[in-house]
Amino acid sequence: MIHADLSDRQDGWREQLWTRQLTEDTFEVACLPFFTYGICYRDVVTIDSNHLVNRVVRKSGHRTLRVALVAEHADRDQVHELLHGKAVDAGLPHEWLQGTYLAVDLPPGSDEAPFVEALEPLAQAGALHWEIDS
Repeated sequence: MIHADLSDRQDGWREQLWTRQLTEDTFEVACLPFFTYGICYRDVVTIDSNHLVNRVVRKSGHRTLRVALVAEHADRDQVHELLHGKAVDAGLPHEWLQGTYLAVDLPPGSDEAPFVEALEPLAQAGALHWEIDS
């Protein structure tokens, strides 16, 4: 397990990344990062002596669709169920964090359009925020 330094957003903040070790200091990312930009599932990264990511050495071609549900939105539970169903129906690996944050793996060649079609009206209604990272 390694960490990504996110202290540029909040002092001391880090994201734990599950990985598969390839060499002494090279790792393949084996999770869906929720907060770390520029690193996606199966990317290969190197670490420094503090086990912090210091660079991406190979991109996998995967992208991460991230969604943050708005906590005070009245239909939050319904939105959660809708998005969970979309991920399951599409057969895409996904992870939830605290029921509020969703990360969906978009493998090379996958089409995010079904998610975007569901996300856009919800974002316009103030129920969530979303982005795609590569």
